[in-house]
Amino acid sequence: SSAGAAEFLHRSIVPTMHYQRSLPRLPVPKLEDTITRYLNAQKPLLNDDQFRKTEELAHAFEKGIGRELHEQLVAQDNQNKHTSYITGPWFDMYLKAREPVVLNFNPFMSFNPDPKPEYNDQLTRATNLTVSAVRFMKTFRAGYLEPEVFHLNPEKSDTELFKKIIRFVPSSVSWFGAYMVNAYPLDMSQYFRLFNSTRLPKPEKDELFTDEKAKHLLVLRNGNFYVFDVIDRDGNMLRPSEIQAHLKYILSDKSPAPAFPLGYLSSENRDTWASLRKNLLDNGNAEALQKVDSAVFCLSLDDFPLKDFVHLSHTMLHGDGANRWYDKSFSLIVAKDGTAGVNFEHSWGDGVAVLRFQNEVFKDSTKSPAISPQSQPASVDSSKAVQKLDFKLNDALKAGITKAKEKFDATVESLSINMIQFQEGGKDLLKQKKVSPDAVAQLAFQMAFLRQYNQTVATYESCSTAAFKHGRTETIRPASVHTKKCSEAFVKELSKHSTEELQKLVVECSKYHGRLTKEAAMGQGFDRHLFGLRYLALSKGLALPDFYQDQAYARLNHNIISTSTLVSPAVQLGGFGPVVSDGFGLGYQVHDDWIGCNVSSYPARNGTEFLQCIYKSLEDIFNVLKGKKIGS
Repeated sequence: SSAGAAEFLHRSIVPTMHYQRSLPRLPVPKLEDTITRYLNAQKPLLNDDQFRKTEELAHAFEKGIGRELHEQLVAQDNQNKHTSYITGPWFDMYLKAREPVVLNFNPFMSFNPDPKPEYNDQLTRATNLTVSAVRFMKTFRAGYLEPEVFHLNPEKSDTELFKKIIRFVPSSVSWFGAYMVNAYPLDMSQYFRLFNSTRLPKPEKDELFTDEKAKHLLVLRNGNFYVFDVIDRDGNMLRPSEIQAHLKYILSDKSPAPAFPLGYLSSENRDTWASLRKNLLDNGNAEALQKVDSAVFCLSLDDFPLKDFVHLSHTMLHGDGANRWYDKSFSLIVAKDGTAGVNFEHSWGDGVAVLRFQNEVFKDSTKSPAISPQSQPASVDSSKAVQKLDFKLNDALKAGITKAKEKFDATVESLSINMIQFQEGGKDLLKQKKVSPDAVAQLAFQMAFLRQYNQTVATYESCSTAAFKHGRTETIRPASVHTKKCSEAFVKELSKHSTEELQKLVVECSKYHGRLTKEAAMGQGFDRHLFGLRYLALSKGLALPDFYQDQAYARLNHNIISTSTLVSPAVQLGGFGPVVSDGFGLGYQVHDDWIGCNVSSYPARNGTEFLQCIYKSLEDIFNVLKGKKIGS
């Protein structure tokens, strides 16, 4: 039936998890390679004396305790072939962190508007996105979702013929079949946590909770919490017109905002929140909290339109604190004008899974929308179907919420977000000039920081290792001796260099950055390996090796410039908070003919000026690549 078809986004003939069993394992790099790569990353950040000291500590570590730890890590990895060496430590790192998840960990990605303007009405868009999200969940759980594959040669591998053949290859070897045609299946082990999941605050270490049996959606509006079922008893999705009716009922509810909005608690320090949560449970709120935690996902409906991209970024990254539940695996946020985005909790998964979800949901909700602006909501009694959650609050809880709000407001008050669009070129021109677009963007950031602050600092670029079983991310270290030399030439010594020399320096940076990116994607960075060794030492109760007590090690991991990039037809922009109080959180996108940057910062840094310097740097690099002479 047509209704049955609408339950799913598509029906892949290759089962969703077909490749999962045969994915290659994340390699543990050789210790000597890790030490070499580590020292290469330290070189541009240290003077000669500092570098000599760090080099001595690194080589002593490599020959001594580091070697022992490495051998133990390899042995442990060989005994746990079902997973990767980074999985346990990485979950632990996130779940043991006690800082609030909002601004410190949760990123956002906002959807492009629906190309049909009348579909951006809040009720229409919220209904269509919700229906498409539930379709995604059902498609994934039925095993019908197309497996996530990175195609290097799509003409050969992204074809019906290939899919018809590969589905008969046993899943224990299917990965090799894809590899033969230059296709790389990606790990999909994180996807199940997209739905019915939340992060529960616990003393010292949080827990991830998933309850796939729950059938209800959590909707937040005006700081009030509502739930209604989106799946019926037989596991079928509610008719879109019913979902529309329930959302319309919530949007027209005249209930005042609560005097003590519960949402603020999820913005607290995790230990503080854990003890307040225990109080909530002891005070007769177990059932209401269970509804929040187990909901399919959280839909936040905001009562205001968005003024511009900066307002959009603030709204999607943190919002007002009352109309959010930051612990849900993800929240779909829809503003009054239909602008939509996703804010997600980061411990359970990485951008790759969330981006796939957003791409599918955007495509489905715009190409096959469940309702149109003319659709009439079903005539159902929403007052029976929709339950407004009531929370019983004692004085301690009220005080806890008040304090959480004060802290939240103060932090948000101190956060600046700024952005630029560089319209003088993008990916097309850079590829034509045979340089890596990502390398040029990263070089511009290095050049900009040097121009603004006259120094080279620890810089982080995340890279997915989803090509491996239970891969997470690896760090690319974009600050190198090459970017430092090139930045100094552009910023401080322009008159000494010809345009040809400057071009050569840019090409040199591009080659080196390309190598670092390839290494990271192949699990051959150094950050996760060193992190795993440190984690192992501490878990065995050993004294922290001297290598890790080096100030230079601490400085390299104090990432002043933290960067992440994505480009997708579904996503308008993405962003995140700075990871240190004196840092920049830099989301960027290199499009075919323009480059966008979104920067967050606290008072210790000036984001507006940083962006002006990035703009100037991009302008200079593009002019040099075009063969133009540049002025200082």
